[in-house]
Amino acid sequence: MKTVIHELTFKVTPKILFELYMDSKKHSMATGAKAVMSRKAGGSFKAHHGYIGGKNLLIIPNKMIVQTWRGSDWPKSEEDSIFILSFKPIGKGTEMTMVHTNLSQKQAIHVNKGWHDFYWTPWKKYLAKK
Repeated sequence: MKTVIHELTFKVTPKILFELYMDSKKHSMATGAKAVMSRKAGGSFKAHHGYIGGKNLLIIPNKMIVQTWRGSDWPKSEEDSIFILSFKPIGKGTEMTMVHTNLSQKQAIHVNKGWHDFYWTPWKKYLAKK
């Protein structure tokens, strides 16, 4: 199994990034695709018009999000992946680390590109407007 790791820096607080992911309305606005996010451990979520789904395993407000995660087109024989998003304040910004693990080789390639195309680039555009 493969792991994808992204480390990014944003010029906003950890709270803003945490809310951008966990708040359904903000998540939808920032990515341009509908998301329904539970904020509780054990709660489920759907993003990108239902293409992505999973459950929250651990939520530490403004610090860490851990979820099971899978695409709706993944073969049923493939296990859910594990997604971890952590936020660390640095100066007036945030160092965000994304670890996405338990991915097949094929899924790792798509996920690696997808995070940039559907999250990080749109997030930066959305935050620049705020």
